[in-house]
Amino acid sequence: MDPIATVDVREVTFDETVDVVVVGLGVAGSSAVLGAVEAGADVVGIERAAGGGGTSALSGGLIYLGGGTELQRACGFTDTPGNMVAFLRAALGPGVDENRLTAYCEGSAGHFDWLVRNGVPFKAKFCEEPNRESADDAGLLFSGGEDSYPFDEVATPVPRGHKPQWTDSAGGFLMERLGAAVDTSGARVLTDAGARSLVVDDGEVVGVVVTGDGGDRTVRARGGVVLAMGGFIHNDTMVAEFCPAAHRPNPAWRIGTPNDDGRGIRLGVGAGAAIVRMETFECALPLGPPHRMARGILVNQRGERFINEDTYTGRIGLCALTEQDGQVFMITDDVIHERNPIGLRIGFAAEGPDELARDLGLPAETFARTVGEYNAAAARGEDPRFHKRPPFLQPIGVPPASGIGAVDLRVDRDAIYATFTLGGLATDVDAAACREDGTSVAGLYAVGRTAASLAAHNYASGISLGDGSFFGRRAGHHAARRAKGA
Repeated sequence: MDPIATVDVREVTFDETVDVVVVGLGVAGSSAVLGAVEAGADVVGIERAAGGGGTSALSGGLIYLGGGTELQRACGFTDTPGNMVAFLRAALGPGVDENRLTAYCEGSAGHFDWLVRNGVPFKAKFCEEPNRESADDAGLLFSGGEDSYPFDEVATPVPRGHKPQWTDSAGGFLMERLGAAVDTSGARVLTDAGARSLVVDDGEVVGVVVTGDGGDRTVRARGGVVLAMGGFIHNDTMVAEFCPAAHRPNPAWRIGTPNDDGRGIRLGVGAGAAIVRMETFECALPLGPPHRMARGILVNQRGERFINEDTYTGRIGLCALTEQDGQVFMITDDVIHERNPIGLRIGFAAEGPDELARDLGLPAETFARTVGEYNAAAARGEDPRFHKRPPFLQPIGVPPASGIGAVDLRVDRDAIYATFTLGGLATDVDAAACREDGTSVAGLYAVGRTAASLAAHNYASGISLGDGSFFGRRAGHHAARRAKGA
């Protein structure tokens, strides 16, 4: 990775001076603008595209919040910050930043209220279909495997996927509402403009050189510059360097816009910020909806199961790609399998396991033993090895099913392995960028996928929008206070 060099303050003439500059107007940057404005700052937002939204606008719109939000209570669920911490520590680890995680969970319910105050509505309705945004406008669902093993033994299962009140994917609606809030906030927004370089004064970031159709413009920031420029999934060189496994799936399923090119990370490194967990990425392998499809089993190229199929699909996908080399099949039958929105089809069908193993190129004896042991345990309502829950335990390939079949989920056969990066600039609880020694880079903040995610190794749907908006808001507050000398 090539860092982008800074410009010394003595080499530039500032065209204007404001309190806070925010670069990138997805959910993290928009929240940073709103946070800075509500703290009394004079703010300029810079967006490389023709308008704000970024990758956030393309998302399903799930925001991971909890600890006892008004929506959780309205849907009849009880949650606490401690319960939320316990789940996320287990689900997002290993290596979770405890300080940031605690701040996030303790402030989560209040952050939900802040989103509502900024025009984002939520319908008090629970959706029983997990892992993906609701098909209707229901506002709450399980989105990270909270109700499946091993997490149901770590913390009390509580849904925390908060979806704005919009039918199906709500990312565009979320950004429409936050964009409207930015438009009426009093902040000034420059579109079709990008950050060319950061301006420093003896190591402190004091401004940014902005380039656009009208040429370069240099803006001084009294309080700081907030980088909210996305991740690097569309930078082939950086992905190959840091997380090459994320390159294996079909490029069509890399989640992001072309502006997720790592530029924000390179700007931060050029100013002295450290990078952390650049090897980490999310990889979702959707098996539904409907979640009833989890009654099938997943096997690897050795013909063995490797995970409980009722868990979060992001956990399944990452495990399938990185631990099973992307060589997996979903074993099912004509009773379990059903039509689903993502188009999973039975590609192989046989009368029994021996014949199916030959068709799939799996070790016949091992595969037959896998199916036989699973069927025997499922008939008893048990899954002693992987602890799949009883509602999803159903023998496969036995009457009334007419045979046994497989869905081809191999990565080289165009199965959906949806990836995006999680690593980025190191930050503290106020989203200030940090050096290798843990000290902050004065005047520099990083949020959203430009910063290393709360998801230190694994993911839960909604963390990107939750983490980005929460710490974006904190970055805006902190930079605004810094501008005032506090």
